[in-house]
Amino acid sequence: MAKTPPSPADRGIDRLIAVMAALRDPDGGCPWDLKQDFASIAPYTIEEAYEVADAIRHGDRAELRDELGDLLLQVVFHSRMAEEEQSFDFEAVAQAIAEKMIRRHPHVFANDTAETPDAVKRSWEETKASERNAKGQDDSALSGVALALPALQRAEKLSKRAARVGFTWPDAATVFGDIEEELDELKAEIEAGTPHDRLEDELGDVLFTIANLARLLGVDPEAALRRTNDKFTDRFQMMERSFKDEGRALTDCSLDEMDARWDAVKARGKG
Repeated sequence: MAKTPPSPADRGIDRLIAVMAALRDPDGGCPWDLKQDFASIAPYTIEEAYEVADAIRHGDRAELRDELGDLLLQVVFHSRMAEEEQSFDFEAVAQAIAEKMIRRHPHVFANDTAETPDAVKRSWEETKASERNAKGQDDSALSGVALALPALQRAEKLSKRAARVGFTWPDAATVFGDIEEELDELKAEIEAGTPHDRLEDELGDVLFTIANLARLLGVDPEAALRRTNDKFTDRFQMMERSFKDEGRALTDCSLDEMDARWDAVKARGKG
């Protein structure tokens, strides 16, 4: 027998929580939803966060509303599974983050002062460090940088943490020497025919150093690479269409032909 959906008259969050409870109900719920666990849902949670960021980048508010709903569903999904095992529920999640935000904004909810965004960030990090100490967690300057972050983003965050305690280059210009050194080491390993894992190490050193350069320039390396990915996609597809207009597939074209057409596309873009 079909379940009666929660009433549209309910508050949105209450309705969503009720929908998820129905989906996870062993008696008549959704087989796919019932099969999931925290690990299987985690990739969807990450994907939805990226789709929110993409909607923001496109400036599409209707899309952003929908994507935020998809992300909220992930929070409700995880909370429901935790409630089923009697760990916590959505209310506990909401209360915990409210308490954390109050605790980490003493300049708003207590008598501390923080007149600039940088002062707020320092206060935030100090509070986080105190919280880790209170929990008996690692007090390393690098603690709390999530392992699940994209590697380039994590590199930038790790280097930022190290910089806070003075372990950094004095300015962006001084990084170039290290980039050249890392590239030379990579070239030497390639010429020596070293194993793949060694090449991976050396290439990782190059990328990590470039992530540091991005930090010193005040550039988000993930955003920079996304922008280049978009630019590459646009140019490649323009080149592809130009050959299709001639009735040719890229597989029928020589590399020299594609290079020449690519340069033409780039030149048009600069104009």
